[in-house]
Amino acid sequence: MNLKIACIQYDIQFGKPQENFAQISKEIEKTMNQDKPDIIILPELWTTGYDLTRLDEIADENGDETKTFIKTLAKQYSVNIVAGSVAKKTEQGVTNTMFVFNRDGELLSEYSKLHLFKLMDEHLYLKAGEAKGDFIIENVPAAGVICYDIRFPEWIRAHTTSGAEVLFVVAEWPLPRLEHWRTLLLSRAIENQCYVVACNCVGSNPNNEFGGHSMVIDPWGNIIAEAGTESTTLVGEIDLSKVKEVRKQIPIFQDRRPNFYHS
Repeated sequence: MNLKIACIQYDIQFGKPQENFAQISKEIEKTMNQDKPDIIILPELWTTGYDLTRLDEIADENGDETKTFIKTLAKQYSVNIVAGSVAKKTEQGVTNTMFVFNRDGELLSEYSKLHLFKLMDEHLYLKAGEAKGDFIIENVPAAGVICYDIRFPEWIRAHTTSGAEVLFVVAEWPLPRLEHWRTLLLSRAIENQCYVVACNCVGSNPNNEFGGHSMVIDPWGNIIAEAGTESTTLVGEIDLSKVKEVRKQIPIFQDRRPNFYHS
């Protein structure tokens, strides 16, 4: 089975949720008219950017506005949407949360970022998640993770040993560490023999410049599509039969010896 996937890589308006909702609505309409993908993926914290000090004011209460917005677009265009992540306000604190909706507007998954990035003060303003990001999309086992998560290969492996064949990564990854982004994504694809679909943002905020280079990578580590550093919609097509072919050719999941992997 083949799936066409579109990564909407754009310049998030810092601390301006309504402007970002309007922009994403336009981008999804344009993408569906031009490319007609099966799945659309958005970047990390696409409603607010990293305006962390104002999250009490601008975070989405229980994620309700975001969920209604994405559900409506998914149904309108009959498209699956991996809705990046948003700042979700709860009684326990604000989480960095990914929502995934299918073509019928049904919520498939809700995953909150497990690993908070202290270098950008996430731990001061966000509450870490406590669950995995597994879901089934178009009958394909998949998983979603957020930015810093890709530096933890054991976290990614926890999803692929459960069957995930596509890893969706959403991020606001800074330009100075762009080569880390590219290398980590390629490594996660090769070592897990899965597709990696990664959507980053571009532009800047008062403290950071972001690197773009959204990517679609196959289970051999071949780059199917890669964006540059400008706002764009990156489109790539994946062939799910390739996952089983690669995993059969080099059967790493059968050859694992997890009893020896813990100190």
